[in-house]
Parts: sequence; C-alpha cells; structure tokens
Amino acid sequence: MNIIAEFKSDAGQLIALMTVPPKDFKTGSKGYFTSGKVEIEGKRYQLQVQLVEIGSKEAAKAPKE
Repeated sequence: MNIIAEFKSDAGQLIALMTVPPKDFKTGSKGYFTSGKVEIEGKRYQLQVQLVEIGSKEAAKAPKE
C-alpha cells in the first residue's frame, strides 16, 4: 500500500502531491518514506515525508516461531 500526501497552503491551495511508498529502513524499522522538491512562491524547497511504525524495529528482531 502507498500513502498519498497532500501539501496545501493555509488558503487550501494544493502545493504538492506525493506518493509515499513503503520502506524498510537500515535500522530495521519499517514505515514509509519519500523525498522530492517543490516550488513555493518562486523558491525551491526540498521535501521529505517519513512515517515510522512504532515498535517495528523490535518486532523485526524478535525470534520467529
């Protein structure tokens, strides 16, 4: 499953729409991550979205039955 992230101004104008795919982080945690660039009022910005599942690192270390 992918997550769709919308970034809007306080006036509700769409600034960016990003797809955030699942990611297995190097630390062993699981979650979602993406990065990109967006232009706001003529200035360019880097944008990152990161969601980390709480407890997923410990779950990955647990012995399998």
